[in-house]
Amino acid sequence: MPRYMWFILATIGLIVGYIIYGKIIEKIFVIDPNRKTPAITKYDGVDYVTMPKWKLWLIQLLNIAGVGPVFGPIMGCLYGPQALLWIVFGSIFAGAVHDYFSGMLSVRYQGANVPQIVGYNLGKVAKQIMRVFAVLLLLLVGVVFATSPANLLAQLTPEALDFKFWLAVIFIYYFLATLLPIDQLIGRIYPIFGALLIIMAVGITLSMFIEMPDRFFAWAEWGVNPHPQDLPLWPLMFITIACGALSGFHATQSPLMARCMENEREGRSVFYGSMIAEGFIGLVWCTVGMTFYQDPETLNASINAGTASQVVYESSIQLMGSFGGLLAILGVIVLPVTSGDTAFRAARITIAEFIGLDQSKPVKRLYIAVPVFAIGIALSFIDFNIIWRYFGWSNQTLAAIMLWAGAAYLYRRNKCHYVCSVPATFITAACVTYILYEPNMGFGIDIFISQVIGVVVAAACFVWFLVAGKKEIAGAPMDC
Repeated sequence: MPRYMWFILATIGLIVGYIIYGKIIEKIFVIDPNRKTPAITKYDGVDYVTMPKWKLWLIQLLNIAGVGPVFGPIMGCLYGPQALLWIVFGSIFAGAVHDYFSGMLSVRYQGANVPQIVGYNLGKVAKQIMRVFAVLLLLLVGVVFATSPANLLAQLTPEALDFKFWLAVIFIYYFLATLLPIDQLIGRIYPIFGALLIIMAVGITLSMFIEMPDRFFAWAEWGVNPHPQDLPLWPLMFITIACGALSGFHATQSPLMARCMENEREGRSVFYGSMIAEGFIGLVWCTVGMTFYQDPETLNASINAGTASQVVYESSIQLMGSFGGLLAILGVIVLPVTSGDTAFRAARITIAEFIGLDQSKPVKRLYIAVPVFAIGIALSFIDFNIIWRYFGWSNQTLAAIMLWAGAAYLYRRNKCHYVCSVPATFITAACVTYILYEPNMGFGIDIFISQVIGVVVAAACFVWFLVAGKKEIAGAPMDC
């Protein structure tokens, strides 16, 4: 079988997963098409507004698909073709499930943010932990998703328009997108960004088939970890490839569209479907890494020379030519820009919800936006690789907490909680193992010992969930 069939089969797998497993998840959740959504019951013209389904799907995809499904798979493919399996199966059975429940539970809880959703299902302590995690992650996301496009734009423009110039431009846009009603700026320009995104994903894919059909996955061997630095596949690959398979950041974004949804029937395409589309983007760039470069050492050298943005620049220009490559790079730039803006927006809303500050008036939005952006700008000058390590771990930890919350919601209603509790257990093991092993930001413990402890802790969490998961949470609504 020619190796390009791996890519085709993986793509078919994502589509079939959406059609079959997405429908299963929807049936387990049990949608109510007659139930009024928060876009109708809490309309305010700022955050709670109705929008058509196609626009909801597009905005959700652009919100969640930052540099994660590009940079993560590029760095993750250094672990070999096993990365393809994580992207496909992770997207279907973990990432899309996570996104669906974070979105639909927000709809049921009248547009609640992820800390409130977690609080209703795991208790007040988990709620406060999630608030801290969510705000920190959103700030890290905003910074990562500002510096990476600024670096790419600086490579495309004259020397006078350097990194600092583009960073300032991006932060100005983020500030406006954070303050203005969601349908006035984000809702109007995202269709344009979406066109660039489609050109990027389709253009790069077709170019690989046309330009290098015999080089697909040239150095990839199943069951072999070819990482040049001999880093362990478990758990590093599952932390590195975050947004392309499973991402806690998405839980902070899903409520934005939950507040704009007109009917619960739209949930499967908007939440589950957008994650499957992001999985395809991750699949494309994972394939680029194992196809465009002759060996993992060359790919790793390119990453080290200028982060994964260097890989995007080199491969896009060579595969699609100057003009086509420019469009592809702009498509990649669109991804972080359209996630960074809503990251800061979600941070504003989360903080406002915590302190009880009404956000209908612009001046009150400024009270939160100004200090949040001051912190974000300061963080943007820290080394990208350091920020990415903290982002990856905190991102997957937040995903684990959200999946446990979804499992608790199902468990208390005597529904099949395994669709959430099994992936929650899996990613909990990965996160615990990673923080114990990681030598720079973690504890630097031996990898085998870290792996054993990670599995034990995850198993203990699952047992605790089965024992205490049905306990009622004070103040949590049960009619939803």
